Amino acid sequence: MLRFSVNLLKLVILLLLLICFLGSAICNENSSVFNVLDYGAKGDGTTDDTKAFEATWIEGCKVKGSTIVIPSDYDFLVGPISFSGPHCEENIVFLLDGRIIAPTNPKVWGSKGLLQWLEFKKLNGISVKGKGTIDGQGSVWWQNTHLEDPDDDPNITTLFALTSSTAKGKMPRTRPTALRFYGCSNVVVTGITIQNSPKAHVKFDSCVSVQVSGITVSSPEDSPNTDGIHLQNSQNVVIHSSDLACGDDCISIQSGTSAVFIQDVKCGPGHGFSIGGLGKDNTKACVSNITVRDSTLHNTLTGVRIKTWQGGSGSVQGIMFANIQVLDVETPIMIDQFYCDKSKCKNQTSAVAISGVSYQSIKGTYSYEPLHFACSDSVPCTGVSLADIELKPSPEKENFHGPYCWQTYGKLKTKTTPPIDCIQPDQDTPGYDSC
Repeated sequence: MLRFSVNLLKLVILLLLLICFLGSAICNENSSVFNVLDYGAKGDGTTDDTKAFEATWIEGCKVKGSTIVIPSDYDFLVGPISFSGPHCEENIVFLLDGRIIAPTNPKVWGSKGLLQWLEFKKLNGISVKGKGTIDGQGSVWWQNTHLEDPDDDPNITTLFALTSSTAKGKMPRTRPTALRFYGCSNVVVTGITIQNSPKAHVKFDSCVSVQVSGITVSSPEDSPNTDGIHLQNSQNVVIHSSDLACGDDCISIQSGTSAVFIQDVKCGPGHGFSIGGLGKDNTKACVSNITVRDSTLHNTLTGVRIKTWQGGSGSVQGIMFANIQVLDVETPIMIDQFYCDKSKCKNQTSAVAISGVSYQSIKGTYSYEPLHFACSDSVPCTGVSLADIELKPSPEKENFHGPYCWQTYGKLKTKTTPPIDCIQPDQDTPGYDSC
């Protein structure tokens, strides 16, 4: 009888320990999940939920590996906000299954406007994922808005005013990027939709180790300066399996960016995949080791493009464009070292050096000219190679131009369609300003 009582006591103790252990695990799991609804968010599309988002972040930011939940079936009206470190813990997940919408009241943005709307700043291991949507409600900014790069599309002849208007007043001139990551490392963005941004949709600035996959960017073809993904001063970036439609570059790669791999991205409408513009206002620009492959462009201004201003310095090198399909693209292949964002720019001798650019298997249809290489007289393009280029005029269009090359040195590795006979044999590269 005594032995039975002792065994029963041991069993009870073991059960109590097990319950405590499971209870602790459950509590710990729950303590790492922070739902914006629990911090006062209404999600009705009209109530300002900014403070609720701030309160949720303040608590969630303290817990390593926490999850900030923006639940589905709600519309959250959120003003400009910064989810920032560097005192936050690592590996935070921003789980976006609902919809975040930007305010259209000009007073929210101040008299001069802001550079970004939703910002993640100085975080390590930040993930933004889910099936939700970030909606910048950009149409109130685009109407009669100031166009920053009017000459990017030669067909644009409309005069643009400095501000746009709503029933509540004029929107400020400075338009915000919808989603910006600044000074972050080990960034993951996957699954979400970003639409109708007042300006660029997603920007990575001074970030390291970025992975973007399965995202959708959606804005009208005539929405001004609405880059899909904008990279600057960032390294080790992978972008794949995404669908980008906007009014400017689907992907824009700026100075200080290197080690970028882009694959299986659909672009269109938009202005294509662009490196630059670089070297504006006599600045030094450095871009290297960029690969764009296995991607498609439909109804875009250009396909794969490198653009630099006169007067710059530095270099663009180690670039590969491979297995690119184009459909009704005005100019599928372009290098422009005379890029200018106004009616006329000053002629200058110095230029950002462009070398080691490979074009492999670029195929499809064009609506203006198949290839345009306008390189600097003093700093020519060198090491340009082309293979398996098959570009034909779009059946529905007229008034085509042939390939154009100026001061372009390299080689044709195969026959091309149309024949490209304007590439000059490679020459010894002069002592360009390197990076």
